[in-house]
Amino acid sequence: MTHITALLRTVRYSPRMLAPVPRPPGSPAVRFSRALLAPRARLSLLALLLLTAATLVVLYEPQRMLASGWPPHTSGAGAVLLFGLAYGVCAAAFVPRPVLNLAAGALFGSAAGLTGAVAGTVLGAGIAFTLGRFLGQDALRPLVRGRWLTAADGQLSRHGFRSMLAIRLFPGVPFAAANYCAAVSRMGYVPFLLATALGSLPNTAAYVVAGAQAGSPGSPAFLFSAGFIVLSGLGAAVVAWRKRHGLRAAASAPAPEPGATPEPVREPALP
Repeated sequence: MTHITALLRTVRYSPRMLAPVPRPPGSPAVRFSRALLAPRARLSLLALLLLTAATLVVLYEPQRMLASGWPPHTSGAGAVLLFGLAYGVCAAAFVPRPVLNLAAGALFGSAAGLTGAVAGTVLGAGIAFTLGRFLGQDALRPLVRGRWLTAADGQLSRHGFRSMLAIRLFPGVPFAAANYCAAVSRMGYVPFLLATALGSLPNTAAYVVAGAQAGSPGSPAFLFSAGFIVLSGLGAAVVAWRKRHGLRAAASAPAPEPGATPEPVREPALP
């Protein structure tokens, strides 16, 4: 009995004795969380989200709902605000922007329609940029290899505002492709959104005015906007044709001899 009493006296109470036992680093919960946050898992989630959005657009055609006067029983600034929000979601889900711009002009006129369309454009670009930055950048950046991809990535990363402004002014670059390419690069949010708002303004205004003046196709405003759309499309086709031949010429150029000093990579000229 005396031995037991002496042993109890030597043992001191410590709060650590009642503390929960920490899980080992290799526990199933930790491994599962790491697997979910892995770059490939996030890229798979991004692909699933984009595939789901494209499927819903094909099945339900939200652009028709917007063009028919959604949201119903609303008018004024509230209707323009709701339309801009719906425009942004639809633009991020691959709904063609020209259709949305025409609907904005037909529903709200030139001034209010342009406001809602530009706001929706910036919102849709921001949604796509955020998804691409957080779900796809870490997995796709290691794949940026080769002469042209490296030059394009450097152009977007170092000259974000100027590059995105030129891309938005050039109607031949798809809206979604520009968003996700910018997200994979190191471009910042503010230059991306500001360049999107300014660069998308001319082409968006042309479609909105055309939608607002669709009832009078002989009016000068409709003819001017339609001519601008046609000329900008032709200019985009000519530039794309020239770029295509330039890429073919670069691909068919002879490879440098072993031991020769490689030429420095030149950044592609902005359109």
